[in-house]
Amino acid sequence: MASGSADGLEPILTALATMQTNAERSQKSQAHGYLEKFQKSPEAWTKTHSLLSSPTTTTEAKLFAATTLKGKITYDLDQLPRDSLPSLRDSILNLLVSFREGPRPIRTQLCVCLANLAIQMLEWKNVLGQVGATLGSGAGDCILEFLRILPEEVTEGRKINITEDELMSRTKDLLEDNAPQVLTLLIQYSRASAAAASNPRLFECISSWLREIPVAGVVNSPLFDSIINGLSNDSSFEAAVDCLCTILRDTREVDECVDTIRAIYPHILSLRPKIAGFANSGDLENYKGLTRIFAEAGEAWVVMVARFPADFRGLVESILECCGRDHDRDAIALTFLFWYEFKQIVTLDKYKDARLRYGDIFSKLVDVMIKHLEYPKPVVADEADLFDGDREQEEKFREFRHQMGDVLKDCCDVITVTECLGKAFELIKAWIKSYGSQATSTSVQHWQELEAPLFSMRAMGRMVSPEESVVLHQVIPLIVQIPDHEKLRFQAIMALARYTDWTAQHPEFLQPQLNFVIAGFSYGSKEVVRAAALAFKFFGTDCRKLLENHVTELHSFYESILDSLPPVSQEEITEGVACIISAQELSKVYDTFKLYCDPIIKRMMSRANEARTAQDDAPRFTVADYLQLLTIFVQNIQPYVSPQEENPAVKYCQEILPVLSAIAENFTNSTPILERVCRCWRYMVLSYRTAILPLLPDLAQQLASGFENSRQGCFLWATDSVLREFAVGAEFVDATTSQAIYNFFEQQALAFLRIMNDLPPEDLPDVIEDFFRLLIDALIYYHQQLLLSPVCQHILSASLSALTLQQDAPLTATLHYLRDLLSYGTDHPNSSNFDNNHASQTPRNPPQLQQAVRQLVAAQGEPLVQRIMTGMMFSFPRDCLQDASGVLLALFEILPRETAAWLKRTISMLPVGSIRVGEADRLMDAVGTQVQGGDFRKVRVLLQDFTTSYRRRNVAPREGLGRLEATRFRFSG
Repeated sequence: MASGSADGLEPILTALATMQTNAERSQKSQAHGYLEKFQKSPEAWTKTHSLLSSPTTTTEAKLFAATTLKGKITYDLDQLPRDSLPSLRDSILNLLVSFREGPRPIRTQLCVCLANLAIQMLEWKNVLGQVGATLGSGAGDCILEFLRILPEEVTEGRKINITEDELMSRTKDLLEDNAPQVLTLLIQYSRASAAAASNPRLFECISSWLREIPVAGVVNSPLFDSIINGLSNDSSFEAAVDCLCTILRDTREVDECVDTIRAIYPHILSLRPKIAGFANSGDLENYKGLTRIFAEAGEAWVVMVARFPADFRGLVESILECCGRDHDRDAIALTFLFWYEFKQIVTLDKYKDARLRYGDIFSKLVDVMIKHLEYPKPVVADEADLFDGDREQEEKFREFRHQMGDVLKDCCDVITVTECLGKAFELIKAWIKSYGSQATSTSVQHWQELEAPLFSMRAMGRMVSPEESVVLHQVIPLIVQIPDHEKLRFQAIMALARYTDWTAQHPEFLQPQLNFVIAGFSYGSKEVVRAAALAFKFFGTDCRKLLENHVTELHSFYESILDSLPPVSQEEITEGVACIISAQELSKVYDTFKLYCDPIIKRMMSRANEARTAQDDAPRFTVADYLQLLTIFVQNIQPYVSPQEENPAVKYCQEILPVLSAIAENFTNSTPILERVCRCWRYMVLSYRTAILPLLPDLAQQLASGFENSRQGCFLWATDSVLREFAVGAEFVDATTSQAIYNFFEQQALAFLRIMNDLPPEDLPDVIEDFFRLLIDALIYYHQQLLLSPVCQHILSASLSALTLQQDAPLTATLHYLRDLLSYGTDHPNSSNFDNNHASQTPRNPPQLQQAVRQLVAAQGEPLVQRIMTGMMFSFPRDCLQDASGVLLALFEILPRETAAWLKRTISMLPVGSIRVGEADRLMDAVGTQVQGGDFRKVRVLLQDFTTSYRRRNVAPREGLGRLEATRFRFSG
């Protein structure tokens, strides 16, 4: 510690120790801040070397120092004089000599340091020679690690602050020109000894240099034999697998690599006996590695496999064997992509012969997949826990089954749905013959062997045509008679749900299926009940015409079961009955709508009365759930009515509108309730469009008062639907109505601005997002009115305040609005045109609108540039950076010289010391050159690169941004 104090290292060591102990969070936060600041400081150059050279420093501290040095070389090399780089290089080489035997993490970081320095040190020509000479012949692993890292870092060179031309030149110097030398060096190393030939570092190095060395050069050299032999060595197996897979991926351009593929293929086939060996020995990791090799070969050569089925059948059989012997199901997923790509190829007419030749393999694949679908059989007779309490394994198995279901779909495309369904049918029949008579209400022997083909039928359902006439009419009567077992009942119901479109074409099979599904609602298992609700939804959706005469009987069932279901199942069964109602004759729609919804309204009002005085939120959530059910009816009951007739669905909506309004007025603090009310109103507009006009005055009043009283963004979301449906030029909408809708929108906008005046944006992220999404549509449909309105300048001011947020969603909405707004300062804005005669023409922007936008930008352009640049440099999430740079691009397109001046003043206001000497001048010179040439897209790239580099090197000052700090939005309207 004394030496640490003498070198000024003690604060660093203390902070590192704090981070590694159980210190309080505040202490850790302080230590983290100190270390982060240290990493960006100039003094880090010398202190990292001191830490790495000190014999008393811990390994953890040295690793921190090596990582810091890597960051300094990558991002802060300009802190050093150019003539000091050779001494920096020499010091890193000396450190690498010290750590050439390890610890490996430190050695790796130092190799990265040296590689990044080599990329930026353009005058350093003999990189490989000097590194090899310094490290010496005894540092084989260290040299191999540097060789592995160098191509990786050059490939990622865009993170380093050099120009594209410099990077291209350095790529040629370091990689292209050195590739033959590296290949020779690796061959010589592999011949040095048996240990060298099987060294995992060698295989990693080969994989990395395959970016530059032609794959044929490796395959036709002794290195390839070393790789194949490495598969027989446990210590090198994983690295050899990775290397071989890299080689296989490099042969994907099969027409260019025919000879190379022919050279590799016998070696791949020679590995096939290992499949059984690894499977029988239980060596799961090696089994997965072997499966990966075969699968990668299949994916890379899939075109060759289809072209030459006689030659490459052995490869496909090997992949099938990998699937079949994978009893633990750990490796089979590696083959799924191959089966999909193989299916895509052989189903082309061009490869019809291959499809026929490989048909038997796909047939066997169906058998393998259905077998793997089986649940495990418990060691002890505990049906309730098939995975020995391992819930993660159970969830993994459930997800995995659906992936295998996708493979079954691929098989359906190749060998026909009928054959695949027939295999499931035969398994069901075989189970019934063997075990059906032994099944009781309490015990079903070997149920796994019945459940798996049921699941496979469910998985293949999407592939089956409603006209299928071979299998389904035999198997569905069997399904509705399966034994009473929870998982069997669940899977049977889910399978039937997949074939409702087939049932709609075969009505004689409907009643037994429907009875079976409805019986599931009284089953003791929650899983079965949920399955029954989902299945009922599909029966109602697809068989609505067959069930339209049963709507009254179904009402009794619906009423009896509704309150016993969880919310999701309530929604599903409601969607089913709503679809059946939608199939009613027009004269019956109002009565059936009312029949089903009035009881829901009654329940909802009862729970609402309880919720007003309840201490917990449960009654409020129940009210919200009932509102959701009403919305589902509105979404699905959309009768076709001519514009001259009264819409019966709108008639009922008019009856319930006061109820919904009362709910909204009494629960202004309940977000779930208000969101569901607004969702219902929104779908009234979307479902009935202009037929909702009689309700529009009352609806607009409720949306306006609701937003003002609750300050919830959902009212703006609902307003947006009104704005779009009754826009200028919309069918059956007169100019007076459209103008009234715009006035309503402006009323909402003023209310929003008053709210922004009262509260900081941090308290309103959801409202801000909904408002600016509303504005995007307002610009599209009402740009003539909005851009010339005084409210537009206040909205732009509010957007500046919104840009101080750090959440993705509100920022994205605000940036999209700004980009759309600024586009109206050009000839061709983002717009919409309802005029069918000119629909194919890009709308031309009137000069008065362009001038209005230019005036807005002239008045507030400088603070807008400040907010965008500040966000890109400090606070914006990475997903928002593209849109932010798009705003800057639009500003340059409208007012290029003014924007350049605002940009220069903004950069001059950055915190002292946060920008490199001369960097601002270089940026502005480059920007000025591109502005004069009119190439604004290059200006955008320049600013993206500048802000990205700045962001890497700086963090937002804790004392604030000084002159760049945002001002509070104010509005007195």
